[in-house]
Amino acid sequence: MLSEPLGYLQNEIQIRFMKKLLLINPVSRRSGLLLSRFSSFAPLGLAYVAAATPSNWEVKISDENFDEFEFEEADLVGITAFTSNINRAYEIAEMYRHRKIKVAIGGIHASMLTGEAQRYADTVVVGEAESLWPKVIADFESNHLTSLYVGSKVDFNQHAMLPRRDLLNPQYFWHSVQTSRGCPFNCYFCSVSRYLGKEFRQRKVDHVLEELSELKGKFIAFVDDNLIGYSPRSKDRAVKLFKGMVEQNMNQKWWMQTSINAADDEKVIDLAAQSGCLFAFIGFETISKDTLIDMKKGVNIKMGVKNYKKVVEVFHRHGIAVYGAFIIGCDHESAVYYKELADFLINSGIDIIQLTLLTPLPGTQLMEDLQKEGRIIYSNYPQDWDKYRFSYMVHQPRDVQPKTIYIGNNYVKKRIYSFPAYQYRLLRSFLNLKSKSSFLATYKFNKALKKGWENSHYYQDYPSDLAAAEEEQSSI
Repeated sequence: MLSEPLGYLQNEIQIRFMKKLLLINPVSRRSGLLLSRFSSFAPLGLAYVAAATPSNWEVKISDENFDEFEFEEADLVGITAFTSNINRAYEIAEMYRHRKIKVAIGGIHASMLTGEAQRYADTVVVGEAESLWPKVIADFESNHLTSLYVGSKVDFNQHAMLPRRDLLNPQYFWHSVQTSRGCPFNCYFCSVSRYLGKEFRQRKVDHVLEELSELKGKFIAFVDDNLIGYSPRSKDRAVKLFKGMVEQNMNQKWWMQTSINAADDEKVIDLAAQSGCLFAFIGFETISKDTLIDMKKGVNIKMGVKNYKKVVEVFHRHGIAVYGAFIIGCDHESAVYYKELADFLINSGIDIIQLTLLTPLPGTQLMEDLQKEGRIIYSNYPQDWDKYRFSYMVHQPRDVQPKTIYIGNNYVKKRIYSFPAYQYRLLRSFLNLKSKSSFLATYKFNKALKKGWENSHYYQDYPSDLAAAEEEQSSI
């Protein structure tokens, strides 16, 4: 008779003495793609940290993508952040440290600027946290928390851990899945290879398929920097993954990031389509060969700008939409270039277009060179990090003024999101894709990007008339 009440009492005692870990995903401002549920993505890194936390801890993820932050008690707080929202991370960290609650900060910005992050946290976790997070917890429990922990590159053969998706906000449309880390390339404006290493580390296909089979939703975002990879071996793994998804009748819809040379092998693209690929995110970056050389985009240089449309056609033949990323704000641009870029984007067949301003981030060769040359405009850190959000010119390019770039940015976006070009692009995607699902994803992403542009202050503050840009440039 006493066994049930006694067991209940033991559970109550265990819960009462459990320590609480609060993991926080800060958002400094809801703008751009964050305005749409369809184009925002779950903080998968925090879900992995949660999975690495010992079972005698209660874990919660607080996510400002959906919920307004409210202070709540915790024994230990962990915060991740990109450069654009690092100040919000520091602000939240100060709230907890003021109340004598220990704070750990991780993520790519803290990993690149450890000294800065240490001023705002009790400890900084550099790199990949899974391999050392249990030690961080153990040191905290024994009052021996140190100011710095450096994670090793995760060996996926040793760490087969799945993220704690049960702690992520259920309002996310896409389930984020990561199957690899690291990048052998060293693009001028990117810090991924410094953060995750140049070795391309891949999870076993069987483990990925197991994770996919356990997901409750059918919409997947593969957040790998390149799902297909960089070598024949990685391509073979992608083929096995796609075949496995088909053979197991997963019926999931998904998208990926990949390099422009993925179009070289149509068999891989066909398998991707069969397994449910809706669209591929590809970094085209620019239609200027000289700028590609400056960016050190070797794969794009080899493919050639003249072949960009052929790349798009390969994906379209298999019903996969193309999400093309482009950057402006580089050296030597002009009003003429922005007109040429807008014309290209409207007629290229690219279904979804991401246009951002070149932004030097910590850990990139771009940042290091601009600092040496004295071309950083906003360097009052950490306050100025809020401007490093890909829609603000924080450096001085050669031969073109920031105001000209803002005008060019507004001009291009007005062209691609206004009548008749916007309707023409959507109609062309509908006819090219011959896939209801791929077109629907195309439409929703275009809608999110259009809304982000219309809600930005640049839409209000800068004209879209290139004559203004030409006048500005002639005064240089």
